[in-house]
Amino acid sequence: MTEAAMHRRVASRVPRLRDAVQVGLPVAALAIMLAIIFWIRPAAFSFFGFTLLFRFAIPLVFASLSQMLVIMLGDIDLSNGSFVGLTTCVTALYLENAPAEATLIYVVMIVAYAAFGVLIYVQRLPSIIVTLGMSFIWLGASIILLPSPGGSAPDWLSEFMSWRPPCLPLPIWIAILAAGVGHFFITRSSYGAVLRGAGANARAVERAGWSLIGIRAATYAAAGLLALLAGLTLTGLTTSGDPNVAPAYTLLSVGAVILGGGSFTGGMVSPVGAVIGALTLSLAGSLLSFLQVPPTWQIGAQGVILFLVLAGRALTAERTQ
Repeated sequence: MTEAAMHRRVASRVPRLRDAVQVGLPVAALAIMLAIIFWIRPAAFSFFGFTLLFRFAIPLVFASLSQMLVIMLGDIDLSNGSFVGLTTCVTALYLENAPAEATLIYVVMIVAYAAFGVLIYVQRLPSIIVTLGMSFIWLGASIILLPSPGGSAPDWLSEFMSWRPPCLPLPIWIAILAAGVGHFFITRSSYGAVLRGAGANARAVERAGWSLIGIRAATYAAAGLLALLAGLTLTGLTTSGDPNVAPAYTLLSVGAVILGGGSFTGGMVSPVGAVIGALTLSLAGSLLSFLQVPPTWQIGAQGVILFLVLAGRALTAERTQ
């Protein structure tokens, strides 16, 4: 083998090694937390136990994938949690008795999401400021619709979220499906390469003939759809609507994306890593409850867990390079 061929072979292995490291660390953290939980409560190692542990991870998985699409463009979405809260209010109030009106509101919400994405690009506005303003809009609309928790989830939605599929619990099936579809579309498809390129090198994508406005509108619309799915699944789990049910999703979704190998510079994301990161952060809350950590300390403890995993990823990535 010639020296040039050897260099090409090594260069081709570096991205695969980097991807393995990015996904491997949250997987290791997830495995360690599961081992601790099973050691404390052996009964949790069961179909029912896994369902309870990861039940509320489903909405966070979709919220994290939504945040991942925005981060892929080099932006950040601080309205994620408020949008999920608005979705729960619309779902609990209208989806059962007025499905046509609920569907229309969903469409308007997604279109507005896409419009804000275009506004950020056209006016060259900081995404962190615009999405912060969006969060107040979503929260205000939620409070107007439902000033206090109430309403009810459609029976079919609640039944689906409590469904027991064969072989694996529903949260695991949804996580596998979401990770697989996201990986194929973002990592393996040609259009996914264009989307990642729009975040990493927008000028090159534009010179290739792609419309950056169209890409941003489509990406933000897809992010809105995923956040909508997060709100729908959360409503099915809680069986009611609440404007303030998901404020923590904003930062948790950012943490899940970064934990799973994403980068704020744009273009570098991992759907599989984001899903595993969401499962890890969701499980961290259960672990702290099993360890009898006081609720007032749990948020800080979750931050410590996230910091340790991210520090490990940074050290490992440096050695890989």
